[in-house]
Amino acid sequence: MEQKMVLSLYEIVGEPLCVASDDGQKVYDRLEAVLKKGENVTLSFRNVTTLTSAFLNSAIGQLYGTFSEEQLRSLLEVQDIQQGDLVLLSRVVETAKQYFKDPNKFNRAVQETLGDGNDGV
Repeated sequence: MEQKMVLSLYEIVGEPLCVASDDGQKVYDRLEAVLKKGENVTLSFRNVTTLTSAFLNSAIGQLYGTFSEEQLRSLLEVQDIQQGDLVLLSRVVETAKQYFKDPNKFNRAVQETLGDGNDGV
């Protein structure tokens, strides 16, 4: 039976607050190294009390720019995540998939929505 590596957000970040994108980058770096080897990994959210989309974008969202959705589905698993955090993670993943499908289109849509700042005001 193949053993999965378990990475703990709490241990990587060093506290229960997973909010900063810099901390998310540390998680991404660890995940990327394992996933590039084609190894299975479980990401544990045990003891995490606060989670932000900025952290998740850095930690997990950018994985979709390096790996296919199929690779991530087969190799990456999450555990010990609270329901509200799972909803946030799902939103981050969906946004990342859309972004990496066509980054230029996504950026144009954001720019159109926010405006170019030259509205004459």
